[in-house]
This record gives sequence, structure tokens and C-alpha cells, in this order.
Amino acid sequence: MSQNFNKIFENNKLWIEKKLGEDADFFKKLASGQAPDYLYIGCSDSRVTAEELMGVGPGEIFVHRNIANLVNTLDMSSTAVIQYAVQHLKVKHIIVCGHYGCGGVKAAMTPQDYGLMNPWLRNIRDVYRLHQTELDAITDEHKRYNRLIELNVQEQCINVVKMAVVQERYILEQYPIVHGWVFDLETGKIIDLNIDFEKILKDIQKVYDLTNSDWVMSRKNNINLKD
Repeated sequence: MSQNFNKIFENNKLWIEKKLGEDADFFKKLASGQAPDYLYIGCSDSRVTAEELMGVGPGEIFVHRNIANLVNTLDMSSTAVIQYAVQHLKVKHIIVCGHYGCGGVKAAMTPQDYGLMNPWLRNIRDVYRLHQTELDAITDEHKRYNRLIELNVQEQCINVVKMAVVQERYILEQYPIVHGWVFDLETGKIIDLNIDFEKILKDIQKVYDLTNSDWVMSRKNNINLKD
């Protein structure tokens, strides 16, 4: 066990040498700040790492991960990440990425008491309840499981769009755009669920419109006058 742990530090040294060999100023640039275009909200599963599957390097993605890639508005961790990414980093895209074979979604489909995990899993069970007719019509259990993974991503995208900071920034800047993806562990492919962000925003604003503030409306009017 200690050998495996110490291997991490050996790998770190090799990584430093590799980066400095490619660019002598790599760490100076890395320490100077971050300006990522992407916020990635994914699952904590150890097999699904954002940078690796997207083929990008340090500083290019702002990342938040939790069990089953949930965006629960009562969870200060995810909401704080979104607030910071949109308001301060001014990311252009927010990606919610689930993955087939997700243990969190599988647990939520199982009628079992998971103790302290129950409140978290309830968010996924709520997704099942919202789409129960469609899901119950799928007789193949594996296909039903995969479909719930996709629908969970969709609902978490909607939860992102519900947030005032996202709505306000989009009205003022026409970004961020919210995307829903699923990563297929068996093929390595990213599957774009083609979430219709603008339609979702338009539909939910009938109930969740949080942009009618003096600050937002005055900024919007100023932008329209310039145009």
C-alpha cells in the first residue's frame, strides 16, 4: 500500500520534468491565473476524468464533480462553483456530463435504504418520478438504466438554467450555453444529448424567471441602445 502511495510522488516528479522539458515557463504560466472557457460538472467516478476524456490540459476547464453529477440548488458546493465560474471566470460553456454505468444512478434505481446517501439519491429518484411513464415502458432493464442516466443529465442541465446567475449572464452576454453529455465507458465516446438550451431557458422562465431586477434590466437596456 505504501509503495502505491509513494508512486504518486514519483509520478509527480516525472510529470514536472516532462512539462518543463516541453516548456520551461509552464509553471510560471500556470501560476499566473486561469481563464477557462468551460465549466465541467461530472461524476466523481474514478474512471471519468474531465481533462483526459476531453483531451485538454491544465487551466482549460473549471471542474466540479460529485456522485451522479447532480446540480442540487440546496447544495452550496455545486451552486458556489457555478456562481464563481459564471460571474468571475465568465465561462462560455457549462457542461453536465454523466456516464453509462453510473453507480449513483444504479443505487437510486434500487429499492434499498442507503442511510446518509438517501437524501442525495432522492434527487435521482425524483428524476425517475418525473419521467416514470417513459422509463417504465422500457422493458429492458439495462436500456432503462441508460435512459435514466441521460434523463438525469437533462434534469441537471435544467437545474443549472434555473439559477439566476446563469440567466442574467446569458441575457447580458449571450453566454454561458448549457450542454448535456454522456460518456460511454465501453467506447470512450462523448455523446452529446443536444440539449436545447434556449428552449429550456424560454420554457422555464415562465416560472423561474429571476432576471427582472433593476441591475439586469438597466444593463440589458444599455446593451440594446448600443446596438
